[in-house]
Amino acid sequence: MSLREQIAAVADTVVVKVGTRVLTDARGALDLDRVAAVAEQVASATDGGRRVALVSSGAVGAGIGRLGLPQRPIDLARLQAAAAIGQSRLIEVYNQALEAHGHHAAQVLLTADDLNDRRRYLNTRNTLLELFRFGAVPIVNENDTVRVDELQRSVGDNDRLAAVVTNLLRAPLLVLLSDVDGLYDGDPDDAGSKVLPVVESINDDVLGLTRATAAMGPRLSTGGMASKLAAAQMATGAGENVVVANGRRPGVLSDILAGADVGTLFVAQQASVSSRKRWIGRTAQPVGRLTLDAGAARAITTGGNSLLPVGVVAVAGEFGKGDVVSLVTAGGDELARGLTNYDHKQVAAIRGRSTEDIPGILGHRPYLEVVHRDNLALVD
Repeated sequence: MSLREQIAAVADTVVVKVGTRVLTDARGALDLDRVAAVAEQVASATDGGRRVALVSSGAVGAGIGRLGLPQRPIDLARLQAAAAIGQSRLIEVYNQALEAHGHHAAQVLLTADDLNDRRRYLNTRNTLLELFRFGAVPIVNENDTVRVDELQRSVGDNDRLAAVVTNLLRAPLLVLLSDVDGLYDGDPDDAGSKVLPVVESINDDVLGLTRATAAMGPRLSTGGMASKLAAAQMATGAGENVVVANGRRPGVLSDILAGADVGTLFVAQQASVSSRKRWIGRTAQPVGRLTLDAGAARAITTGGNSLLPVGVVAVAGEFGKGDVVSLVTAGGDELARGLTNYDHKQVAAIRGRSTEDIPGILGHRPYLEVVHRDNLALVD
């Protein structure tokens, strides 16, 4: 059995991200035939016993089509209005396509705040799992009517959202469907360039290949290969596999789930990480930053130790007890993220001091550690 077949065989839960260019026509309006093709493959995977969550772009494109606009709006308010009108159309079309195969579409709109909060993060997970039990297909999207990052910037937020959902569900496989065949070893417009079938590790050489995709320009809509590599790093670092492939290719998802050699496979880098540490290190966004000395950096990265106040040399940001903070080197490289036992003023007061000094400085010592190792997750 090939590596691809082994990965497909154990992928009982799959997150599939579908880009705008996969779902729209040349005018930018929603292409009903393409939506139907995606829905048919998702339904087939569900009927085969897999749980499939779909992270779908296309709300703005659907709004453009429904409103009869000649082109994508430029101003933010119109973009948000198009997204709001288009989101209902997008779910309507998905539901019609899925109902033809005996399934329902379930709309799930998220923002970063939903996932930064641990309770809401777990509520989202519980909702998705219950939808699976009902045999429904969750259609997840960034809530563009209240969160405008993806509308304003070309950062491929839905790529990251798909990786976050993958981590949230601990799904063994993330499939990113776009309008390119995978990661090329050179300029995709160069006839001599080839798609890399497997990437064992997303290193500097691999990241450098994204410069070659700059020539693709708007073909990747608000995303791009750089955002897909970032999503792949997030997922593979937590123990999941990722495939980037061309969503316009007939039967592409079915072929991937059959273990076929389609697109580029990014191989998981380690054993699966616990749900709690996934949230700390790969979902929740830090609200502060602690700069560590060399000894503390080594103790955390190689020794698996907690962070003591003596190892903190600088504090940035305003945060409270229990918030997620970023742990960085003197040069600014992020090493880990963790839940702090003290607020920013307390950490600033005890930084560089031994644990024995804490009572004399703060008047009490509820914790020996600034960040306990159980509440700490290394990042790539």
